[in-house]
Parts: sequence; C-alpha cells; structure tokens
Amino acid sequence: MTRLRVVAAQELRDLWLTGRGLPLILAYAVLLSVTSYLVASNRALNFLEQREAVGLTLQVGVGVAALLVLVVAADAISGERERGTLESLLLTPAPRWVLLAGKGLAAMSLWLVAYVVSVPYVWYLARGTGVLGRALVAGLGVGTLIVLFLCSLGLAISTVTGSNRVALSVSFFLLLAAFFPTQLPTAAQSGGVADVLLRVDPVTAGLHYLSELVVRGRPAGEDLGWLVGPIVLAVAAAAAACTVGARMSLRPGRRA
Repeated sequence: MTRLRVVAAQELRDLWLTGRGLPLILAYAVLLSVTSYLVASNRALNFLEQREAVGLTLQVGVGVAALLVLVVAADAISGERERGTLESLLLTPAPRWVLLAGKGLAAMSLWLVAYVVSVPYVWYLARGTGVLGRALVAGLGVGTLIVLFLCSLGLAISTVTGSNRVALSVSFFLLLAAFFPTQLPTAAQSGGVADVLLRVDPVTAGLHYLSELVVRGRPAGEDLGWLVGPIVLAVAAAAAACTVGARMSLRPGRRA
C-alpha cells in the first residue's frame, strides 16, 4: 500500500500540477454551465420538468466526466511508451500492477473533482423539487461505477497497444458502443433480450437507474437490479486491468 500511495501521489502531481487536469476540468465546467443555462432558461418549467432538468444535468455530468477519465486512462501507458518514458517507469521498485493502479487512481481523481464542480449546478436546478439529496448521492455512486469501468477499460487498452492514437481510437469506439443503447427508441428497448442487454451495459443501466430515481421519483431500492451490471463489470474491468498491468512491457505483445 505504501508503494501504491507513492505512485498515486506522483501521478496526481503530474496530472494536476503539470498535466491536463485543470484545463480538462475548466472545459467540463464550461460545458456544464452551458447545459445548466439551457435547461434553466425555460421559465415554464413545472415540477416534473425540473426533475428532468436535474436528471439531464446529472447524465451530462457523468457522461462528460467519464470521457475525460477515459482520455487520461487511454494515454496512461501507451503515451509513456510512445514518448519513450516507459522504460524509466518500469525501473521503479514497485510491482507493475501498482504502477497501473496508481495511474488509475490519478485518472479517477478527475471524476471526483468533476463531481464537486457539478454539485452547485445540481443544487440550483433541484431547488424545490425534493430530489436534491438523492440526486447527489445517486449521481456520486452511479457515476463512480461507470467511470471506474471506463477507466479500467482505458488502462487495459493503453497497456496492450503500442500507439497512443490506437489506444484513444479503440477507447472512443468502445465508449460510443457503451452509450449507443441509451439512444435507441423506447420501442426497441422492450423485450426479453433487449432488457438483458440494457441491464448488462453499465452505462445504459446506470443512467437508467439515475433517471428512474431522480426524474420519476421511484424508491432507491426498487430498481437496484439495474446496478448489478455496472457493479459486476466495474469490479471485473478493474481486476482485468490490474492483471494486464502485471504483464506490462516496453513493447506490447511481449512478456515482461
């Protein structure tokens, strides 16, 4: 654990003091400001529409934060390999999965900062609706599961690819594939097979749970079945990323 803390602390410094952390969060805040302004500028909002505005802001916040984390995770190893700095990183006296986990924790810090940034927007839109508390708690929990899954996916892809461009391209493709079911017509989401696919996809299932909880006001425990997929896949993806990270090498495809 001591080595993990040291690696994570170094990666956090690199990300926030000399890296892309602050510019990415600034861009995130601007996008969230525009989204909040657009949904709040409609003065004809009724009670239900306010809840929809809160749900939309949460979904945008989670989706964009997941994208930012994925970008950083996909660059974690392939970027080091492409810049020629991976060799010095592998010489550090720490297991290779610890190096990957440290980079993952640094990437996940983007989500935590993004969540804190989103709180004032959610609070403003949720005034008088009675859903502020559940929106903030559910947003943090569901968002963490989705972001952990995509972060682990990005780290694994970054480890096994030799080009940063390839790692980003594959990661973006998988991100689009994960978000695609959320855009399907309602009629296409009905049926046994379709329901299973929607529940398995962690992004679709997580955002559906948020919508049911915040917009429709359903009890928190009534739709917990939708969180089984996100929980299982987030844990499995994290374990897979650490397993792949343990075999990290200067050139992908070769044993360490």
